[in-house]
Amino acid sequence: MDATELARWTRFAAKGGIGKCTAISDCVAESPDDLMFLKDDEITVLMQLPDQEGMFLGHCEGVVGRFHGTHVHFHSKLKKPVMTKRQSSSS
Repeated sequence: MDATELARWTRFAAKGGIGKCTAISDCVAESPDDLMFLKDDEITVLMQLPDQEGMFLGHCEGVVGRFHGTHVHFHSKLKKPVMTKRQSSSS
C-alpha cells in the first residue's frame, strides 16, 4: 500500500469507516498486509474485501491492514460503502 492510499484509508477511519468491531482474541499478523491487534482492541472497519470471504480491511492503533471476521465482534451491521468520484480541480 503506497503512502497516498494509506493516507486516504486513515482519513476514512477517522470518519468512522463503515463500522466498528472489538477484537475477541489476539491476532498476530502473518504477512505485511495483515492487521495485528490484541483482545479488546477497537478496530474501525474500512471495507469488506470482495474476493476473500470473511476478510476485512481495518484500522487499529494507526495501522491499516487485513483481518478475518472470526477474530472480532461487530458492534452493529456494517454500512454500505458509498463510492464517490472526486471532481478534478484542474482549470
